[in-house]
Amino acid sequence: MTDTLLSFRGEFPILERTTYLASNTLGAMPGTVPDRLAEYVDLWADRGVRAWRDAWWELPERVGNEIAPLLGAGNAEIVMQPNVTIAQATVLSAFTYTAPRNRIVMTELDFPSVRYVYDTLATRLGAEIVVVRSDDGITIDEDRIIAAIDERTALVCLSHVLFRSAYIVDLDRIVAHAHRMGARVSADAFHSVGVIPVDVKASGVDFMTGGVLKWLCGGPGGCFLYVADAVRETLEPSLTGWNAHARPFEFAPEMEWANHIYRWQSGTPVIPALYAALEGPRIVRRAGIQAIRAKSLRQTARLEALANERGYPITAPRDPARRGGTIAFAVPHAYEVSQYLLERDIIIDYRPQAGIRVAPHFYNRDDELDAVVAAIDECLATGAWQHYAPAGAIT
Repeated sequence: MTDTLLSFRGEFPILERTTYLASNTLGAMPGTVPDRLAEYVDLWADRGVRAWRDAWWELPERVGNEIAPLLGAGNAEIVMQPNVTIAQATVLSAFTYTAPRNRIVMTELDFPSVRYVYDTLATRLGAEIVVVRSDDGITIDEDRIIAAIDERTALVCLSHVLFRSAYIVDLDRIVAHAHRMGARVSADAFHSVGVIPVDVKASGVDFMTGGVLKWLCGGPGGCFLYVADAVRETLEPSLTGWNAHARPFEFAPEMEWANHIYRWQSGTPVIPALYAALEGPRIVRRAGIQAIRAKSLRQTARLEALANERGYPITAPRDPARRGGTIAFAVPHAYEVSQYLLERDIIIDYRPQAGIRVAPHFYNRDDELDAVVAAIDECLATGAWQHYAPAGAIT
């Protein structure tokens, strides 16, 4: 079988010297990123403050437009934020939490940073957080989510793909029910956009956050916030800043909201990170999300089969249609084994309650999957993991 996606390997320098299987935590850097960062440096050096007028002011929207096709959005429907925590805080700050409609529905398997901001900031604004529990730590019973969303719900915030297990939540179903109940939905798509097809128009989701850090290979500091037409110009986020003003350079003391996506910006954007963020999404679009998903399904199935042959438990859904791009090996001494792999330039990551997360992307060869599992075998069989035991697991 010819894997045409391997033609992209040469665009990622780290693949020449490592077995890189950690794209669910930090995607490989495109080789053209230094050129973009040099463009930023040169513009600052040559143009000084004029760089804002030349390129920087419109950069958050420009980067958003590069990402938009990968989630089915259009131009001027995405704005960039420094991280998903801030983006989700911006969303939650746009609502008034007054009983009887003062509830926010989440799940216990959502990414902790998002949970933190809702548990602290939203409750101070009067919200009541309803947390849907998981029976197995891998999946969420969507019937329970549906049951938790009622006429008291103002907002539903949940992960599209769960970060530990890569379980894919049925976003379309949840959005449809939430809208019937008069609630809005904010989806954290950090673990979906770039590795599985996403269509915000088809799902009808009101907000979607995520970033280029992982599957989009864009580095840290570039996170996106999509806002649907129905709410973009009607809600007013309280977590805001001068970039959200209709006429920001008038520096007026009172807020007058911009009537476009800039309403959802806050203060001065992180310009260097946005330059770095441009290249990865472009490559992912060239590779094609349907082809990426097909390869991901094949390679995660291969990892699952390798685990089954050895009797290794995996922390991942068994149904391929409900599984994102990651297989987590819950082997004994998983943290210590992960350190053994990293020292051998087999780049994976470890998460408590999940194990060793292996995340092949479109640029990975099949033999790299065999190599990581063989290294796990060797580490456990020889007892080499004991060398790393004194350090203890990172939590």
